[in-house]
Amino acid sequence: MSRITLKVDVDTLRGTLEGVPALQRMLDRHQARATFLFSLGPDNTGRALRRVFRPGFLKKVSRTSVVEHYGLKTLSYGVLLPGPDIGKKAAAEMRAIGTAGHETGIHTWDHVEWHDQVRTRDAAWTLQRMQQSYDRFGDVFGHAPVTHGAAGWQMNETAIRQLDAWGMQYASDGRGAAPYFMSIDGQPCKHMQLPTTLPTLDEILGVDGLTVDNVHEHLLGLTDPNRHGPRDHVFTLHAELEGQKLAPIFDRLLTGWLQQGHTLGTMGDYHATLTHQMLPIHPFAWGEIPGRSGELIVDLDCRSR
Repeated sequence: MSRITLKVDVDTLRGTLEGVPALQRMLDRHQARATFLFSLGPDNTGRALRRVFRPGFLKKVSRTSVVEHYGLKTLSYGVLLPGPDIGKKAAAEMRAIGTAGHETGIHTWDHVEWHDQVRTRDAAWTLQRMQQSYDRFGDVFGHAPVTHGAAGWQMNETAIRQLDAWGMQYASDGRGAAPYFMSIDGQPCKHMQLPTTLPTLDEILGVDGLTVDNVHEHLLGLTDPNRHGPRDHVFTLHAELEGQKLAPIFDRLLTGWLQQGHTLGTMGDYHATLTHQMLPIHPFAWGEIPGRSGELIVDLDCRSR
């Protein structure tokens, strides 16, 4: 039986306070579990507007209304308003999702800062930010995190190595076609990477005639076992999108995936099915994904599979 792993990136205070509880209610209706990856420090979303000069950024923004999905207040954080501390203001909502039986893990400390700077920052900066998120996760949940999913699929080699130092067995930090072990300077990492395999809604909405009314049909076509055979997938959604304005799309996807016969579950559930399999080893690499501006962590070797 094939599996759809549900990975929820939570980027903002609003997404944590409003989108996470809404997703919990929806998942409960479908009797499904997901992995929620939290931003644990300041919400400086407004600073992301500096990406306006990046190739492809304005094109993406024009397809998905940033103001509609994030709100003016959130877009002011870190610019016109001080960035609120998500881990302090929304700890109860974070704990509630874990109590409800969903998996929880680290997304980042400061989402915008990590997304925009980690590729060029040194080891000291990287380890400081990672330790801040690790410590805050422990403060919120009372236990160590079991997994990690990088903000914006952005990492550096120090960050990847730190996942091994923490003893994590699996993470989802990039994009690709199937699980693998990442190598750095020819040395394989100990933790398994479960890359996002499906396009995200913000990458495909507004492209090739895809709208809020039919985009679910496109994604269900990619996971249809009658067309492609049984195949596991990792789908990344966002508390700010599928947990709010795009919730009806995600609801249709959950219904469709269950009708297709897929099992819906967490990264931990998926990892448990792979622990005795021989997986390939592929190098740490950067690349581009259609519909997303800039480079991100990708499994380049997946193109030959």
